[in-house]
Amino acid sequence: MKNIFSFVACILVSLVLIQHRVAYTDLSDGRKLNVATWDALGYYLYLPAAIIYNDATELNWFPEIDSTYDVSGGVLYQAQKTDNGNYVFKYLGGVAVMQLPSFLVGHAIALSSDYKADGFSPPYQYSLAFGAILYCILGLFLLRGILLRYFSDLATAVSLVLLVLATNLIQYISIDSIMSHSYIFFLYVMVIYTTIKWHIKPSVLWASLTGLVIGIATICRPTEAIMFLIPLLWNTQNKEASSKKWQLVKSHQSHLIYIAVFGFIGILPQLIYWKLTADTFVFNVGSKWVFLNPFFRVLFGWEKGWFIYTPVVILFIIGFFYIKKFPFRKSVIVFSLLNIWVVIAWFDWRYGATYSTRALTQSYPVFALGFTAIIERILNHKWGLALFPIGIFLVFLNLVQIDQYNSTVLHYNDMNRKYYGKILLDRDPNPIKMSLLDTDEYLNNEKGYKSTVIAKGNDSQLSCTNDSTCKIVSATIQAWSNKRISSQRKWIRIDATIKGTNSVFSGRLQSTLQLGDSSKVSSIRLARPLA
Repeated sequence: MKNIFSFVACILVSLVLIQHRVAYTDLSDGRKLNVATWDALGYYLYLPAAIIYNDATELNWFPEIDSTYDVSGGVLYQAQKTDNGNYVFKYLGGVAVMQLPSFLVGHAIALSSDYKADGFSPPYQYSLAFGAILYCILGLFLLRGILLRYFSDLATAVSLVLLVLATNLIQYISIDSIMSHSYIFFLYVMVIYTTIKWHIKPSVLWASLTGLVIGIATICRPTEAIMFLIPLLWNTQNKEASSKKWQLVKSHQSHLIYIAVFGFIGILPQLIYWKLTADTFVFNVGSKWVFLNPFFRVLFGWEKGWFIYTPVVILFIIGFFYIKKFPFRKSVIVFSLLNIWVVIAWFDWRYGATYSTRALTQSYPVFALGFTAIIERILNHKWGLALFPIGIFLVFLNLVQIDQYNSTVLHYNDMNRKYYGKILLDRDPNPIKMSLLDTDEYLNNEKGYKSTVIAKGNDSQLSCTNDSTCKIVSATIQAWSNKRISSQRKWIRIDATIKGTNSVFSGRLQSTLQLGDSSKVSSIRLARPLA
């Protein structure tokens, strides 16, 4: 079979995507799969509101749904009331358009079974979750064909495996699956594909599809409109190619009209929705950017930096220097740099609960072009075989970190350098390591210290920061001093087992150490917070 390596790579990656969806589906204690929650709910709301309840403005049906399935996160931030009294969804409707086939499958199953046809029962959840994975799998096979036009079978195979399994893409395809990323990932592959097809043989079909894809992507996330740079700059890698490109465009000027018309058709559903609900064709959903002062910590920060937690993406950038001869050179470089700038300039730079930088995942098909170029260059080098053990380690590191992220060892919001260093590849860190989420103090070599018990206690009462009452089951307070160094400096260590009579979701253990007129206050979380 021709190009067997890349075919097997796509099959392997597809199986891992499905396996991770199954593995991270917790059905213990009667729990049910619930993917349409938080931000994902905001994208999905259009479908049950319009098709099942015929109520997208008052949302009278939603309180009962939220009470049953706990989908909003406590407050319905996914919609806001306008001056005319109607609710308007915060998230745009392009994702819902792409979710429609999965929704209809789930709806048909619910109607023909004992499940509630309410838009949130198990048939909908499973259909949506696996439907999102299907979009990605289709995109991967199509991306494989694109890469094989320019690169070898082996380079394409390695690139596809690392693109998914060594990055945060797997998290947002398999686990947090029905947010926007999987669907827009597919759209990026499509716009590259239609662009190539038009440049090979210009036709109204490819021009129209290019415009439609850009339009739908724009109403998934408005910032994705910059994907128009991909067809615009394709085949402009040098003066000669640029001249031929613009001559081709000039001889097919009518195709520009088709691109514009079908692009408008793509965004039309959103304009109609806004007009019906907010009495305006363009509605401000409240997003903000600070383009002149972007947050580079999105890339380099220990909180959730792209280069820190998914280091393989460094090759995405290095790949820019190895695509000089390719027709996509300017498309990839200009789009990618602008896309990164837009992402790091968003005012809420943490992007909520996030593993690495999730806002870039959908555009990985564009990065894949430069990435595969550098992969091929490495494989052709005399030390090229070293890529395989390095790649295996990067995949292993990423899969461990995804496991850590979903058990909140790798914290979704509060990561820092010292804590990350201690929990690296540790799926079950001890409480001392976990305390580094809240403090930078850590005793490295406990064997080098001698300890003296100051006090023991149990069954005493203390007041928690959330005004609930906790009970100390057992506690030991020790003074620790270095065996080798004669010093007045000592550590005070408290080991305690604490039982909360109420929830300790946000509970913290606070201590105040008083010495003369000075005091030191410390605070650490009582329980590993749940993502």
